[in-house]
Amino acid sequence: MFWRRRPTGPDQPGDEGTVPDAEIEAQLEAELAEAQLAEPGDAPATAQAGGGTPLPPGPELDMARLAPPAELPEAGPEPTNGDLAVGVARSRGGFVARLKGLLGRGDPDAATWEEVEETLIAGDVGAGLALEIVERARRQRDGGGPVAAVRSELTALLVDREPGWAPHRAGPDVPAVILVVGVNGTGKTTTIGKLAFRYRAEGQTVLLAAGDTFRAAAIEQLRAWGARAGAPVVAHAPGADPAAVIYDAVDAAVARRVDVLIADTAGRLHTKSNLMDELAKMRRVIDRRLPGAAPEVLFVLDATTGQNGLAQAKAFHDSTGLTGIILTKLDSTAKGGIVFAIERELGVPVRFVGVGEKVGDLLPFDPDAFVGALFG
Repeated sequence: MFWRRRPTGPDQPGDEGTVPDAEIEAQLEAELAEAQLAEPGDAPATAQAGGGTPLPPGPELDMARLAPPAELPEAGPEPTNGDLAVGVARSRGGFVARLKGLLGRGDPDAATWEEVEETLIAGDVGAGLALEIVERARRQRDGGGPVAAVRSELTALLVDREPGWAPHRAGPDVPAVILVVGVNGTGKTTTIGKLAFRYRAEGQTVLLAAGDTFRAAAIEQLRAWGARAGAPVVAHAPGADPAAVIYDAVDAAVARRVDVLIADTAGRLHTKSNLMDELAKMRRVIDRRLPGAAPEVLFVLDATTGQNGLAQAKAFHDSTGLTGIILTKLDSTAKGGIVFAIERELGVPVRFVGVGEKVGDLLPFDPDAFVGALFG
């Protein structure tokens, strides 16, 4: 049996509103249950790749359909905080420069603090949060001055990080799994390529899963990034069931003893509840094939979308339980205050920030370095 999807409209083969096929859902559930009960040497469920070749079990998994791992391009020097400083130059020269200009004129009066609040709102911090920051900063009496007071209040909004964070692995031979979610146009697939490149540059093996089977050219785009990053790609035909792609990708990752499996997902509008359900289905596949895997769910947010992007992130978090944010295009906006709004509103840490178009321009997010780069 081939895995397939049923489009909702003849003129939109990549429609974001594709409705799950109940028969396919039932078949997948039955096969997953059968796979759980099977002995180690038994044949697994009958899920097939886009080419129709059955998948043999366990270590004997036939990987002939997958392109061999491409040679890792030269990674170049490890990104430094200097790159971050360049990446946030527009924000530093935008709302932060205005803040410093307003608060550097001596003891600010009520009118000045009102301008500070307006500046924070213009920097995408958000109206309610801007008011809180100003009220707390005005009450500070630590002698550091009003600029230091605002800076410390902004820093306090950022979520605490666990030291040495890395995607969770349930065991030494079990891959860490990352589901990358978001709305089309935010740089999701490009970010996956950059993330794969970063992990490959650290010496880890990476496998990509082309779970965005709806958007035109999404699979080809991911394959191109996979070749560039030196990571093979598991892909089915366009329009295939994304859960079946994940099913095959998990088997492939285990068979190859891959360190990190990164899965692309269909670019969803947060109002498309059926596509949110599709994402939940993909997670069930991972949970059953890799018990205890606890996949990371990273939301790609375009920094230029500001508060609208924050609304999208809230909807995804409510539906899927985000574990992290990847903020892209930070170098393209003067409104870097969205970082503070995201972490305050969601309680979810920003894990990476995109500060350029190069493959190495995806940096781990360091709160202290970020605030330091903003305030110069």
